[in-house]
Amino acid sequence: MKTIKVVAAVICDSIEEKNMIFATARGYGDFKGGWEFPGGKVETGETPQQALVREIKEELDTLIEVGPFIDTIEYDYPTFHLSMDCFYCEVKEGHLELKEAEAAKWLTRDKIEDVNWLPADVTLIDKIKSDMNSTPLFYR
Repeated sequence: MKTIKVVAAVICDSIEEKNMIFATARGYGDFKGGWEFPGGKVETGETPQQALVREIKEELDTLIEVGPFIDTIEYDYPTFHLSMDCFYCEVKEGHLELKEAEAAKWLTRDKIEDVNWLPADVTLIDKIKSDMNSTPLFYR
């Protein structure tokens, strides 16, 4: 089975606080409409961090700061194996303009399971929830 190496940005309102995370609904392909963390394929010669910066600039017209590594998700889809390096990120410059996704949401810890996550991405949710604050800053 072919392996596809990708990266995913778990974009937070603040890497330190993690009150909200940004999710997008896929706008194309077999998994159109499924929710995911934005990112994409790692090109030859790129580090995962460089690939994330490039992909988010292409997909969301935004410059991000790549923060801590979260995990590598290994997931077998019917026609390929996905190896996905996931990192916490924060917006450095820009406004997260959707270029490829059909929708996007900022999700709090208590709303993170309210979207239909793609199979590989859903395996990361428990780890992210444990890292997030349970009460958003604006409710404190």
